[in-house]
Amino acid sequence: MVEKIAVIYQSHYGAARQYAAWIAEELGADLMERREVSPGTLTKYDCVIYGGGLYAGGILGAGLVAKNPCNNLVVFTVGLADPEITDYTAILNKNFPEGSHKPLRTFHLRGAIDYKKLKLVHRVMMGMLKKLVGRKPVSKRSEEDNEFIRTYGNAVDFIDRGTITPLISFAREVAPQDVQGQTMKILRN
Repeated sequence: MVEKIAVIYQSHYGAARQYAAWIAEELGADLMERREVSPGTLTKYDCVIYGGGLYAGGILGAGLVAKNPCNNLVVFTVGLADPEITDYTAILNKNFPEGSHKPLRTFHLRGAIDYKKLKLVHRVMMGMLKKLVGRKPVSKRSEEDNEFIRTYGNAVDFIDRGTITPLISFAREVAPQDVQGQTMKILRN
């Protein structure tokens, strides 16, 4: 039995979870955390939308959809970088290498960070990144580098429901027409 659309996510601090919930609500899709999904579940859907946070060049949990077949795969990433000026090519190539199942399209959304709530490993990673960026000559820093240095150590929130609109439009194009108006089933939060 085909279940139409699944929105699957993995989130450490909640931004990917928030976007996934909004996407599932808009599309009337099933909403599931990555840890609750087996590879066999993926082929039960006409469209799979997978979202994960960006950490050290990886898309959290993306191996699930990269290594297992699913219909009409759409991916969204969540990170602090501004998608308008960031090149995600290396990240996508790393997470969806040659021979893996590649998404029809990938969308990049901005998340949030509160340094006081970070786990130790993430605080250390962000501290190392700050040192690395801080060593660059000011003239060689990108706009993104400067914003990172300005906001380092603070709580920053770029989450914006309006940024899912292009993803919603694309999903409606690739999903069957009878998906419109379905009632969202939240399997677990």
